[in-house]
Amino acid sequence: MTNFSNTFLNSLQKNKILLWLLILAITLLWGYAWVLMKASLDYMGPFTFSAFRFGVGSLTLLLVMWLMKLGLPPRRYWKPIVIVGILQTSVVFLLVMYGLRFVDAGKSSVLLYSMPMWSSILALKFLGEKITPPKFTGLMIGMLGLLTILGWDIWVGQNIEVIFGELLIIIAAISWAISNVYYRINLQQLAKIQASAYQMLFGTIGIIIAALVMEWNQPIVLNVHSIYYILFTGVLASALCFTVWFLILSLIDMVTATISTLLVPMFGLVFSSLLLNEKMSAGVAVGSGMIIAGILIAQITKKRGIHSHD
Repeated sequence: MTNFSNTFLNSLQKNKILLWLLILAITLLWGYAWVLMKASLDYMGPFTFSAFRFGVGSLTLLLVMWLMKLGLPPRRYWKPIVIVGILQTSVVFLLVMYGLRFVDAGKSSVLLYSMPMWSSILALKFLGEKITPPKFTGLMIGMLGLLTILGWDIWVGQNIEVIFGELLIIIAAISWAISNVYYRINLQQLAKIQASAYQMLFGTIGIIIAALVMEWNQPIVLNVHSIYYILFTGVLASALCFTVWFLILSLIDMVTATISTLLVPMFGLVFSSLLLNEKMSAGVAVGSGMIIAGILIAQITKKRGIHSHD
C-alpha cells in the first residue's frame, strides 16, 4: 500500500494535469456541499449536523485505515494532530455552520474562501515562501473577484445578524489558514490518511461537545434528505476531500494550493442559485471570471519551476 501511495504521489508530481483534475474534483464537491450544509438546517441544529457529518467522515477514514492495516501515528504527532483537528474541523465548521443561519450559502462560501489571502500571508512569514509577482497578482485578482461577488451589500444596508454571521465565517477562514501552515510545519511527514482521520476524529469530539451544550433539546429529523446530506458531506466532502487536500498541500506550495480553492465559492454560488434559488447577479459572473483569471495568472511561474517553493 505504501508503494502504491509513493507511486501515486510521484505520478501527481510529474503530471500537473492529473493534480489539477484532483483540485477541480474536490473544489466541485466542496462547492456542492455548501448547498447541503445550508439545507440541513431545516432538519437539525448546525452543530448537530456537523457532529453527524464529521462523525461519519472520521469513521469512514478509520475503517479505510483498518483495511489498509495502518496503525496509530507515532507519539510525536499526537499534539499537532489535536491542534489541527481543533483549528480545521472544530473551529472552522462550528463557526461556519452557525454563520449559515444568518448568511446565504453562496455568500458564506465566498467569505470562507478569503482563506488563501490569510494562508499566503502566514506562508510568507512562517514557511519562508516568496510570493512571486504573478502569484501576488493572481491572489489580488482572485480576492477582488470575491469582493465583486459579495457586492455592495456587505458594506451597506446589512442587518446586525448578517454582519455577525459574516464575521464568524471570516474568523473560520483565518483558523483554516493557520491550520494549513501548522500542518505543513508539523505533520508534513505523516501519512495523509492518518493526518486526515485523526485530526477529524479530535475535531469531531470538539463539535460533539458543542452540540451537546448548545443543542441538547433541539429536534433532529432523520429522513431520506437529511441522511443523504450527512452521508455526502461526511464521506465525500470530508473524508475524501480533506485527505486529498492534505495530499495537495504536501505537493505544491501553500500559495498555489490555497489560490486554487477560490474555485469553491464559484461552484458554491452556481449550485446555490440552481438548487436553493439564491440570486445570481452580474457581479457574481464578473467576480467568478476574475477568480479563474487570478488562478491562471498565479500559475505562470509554475512553467519555469514546477517543484520549487519559489
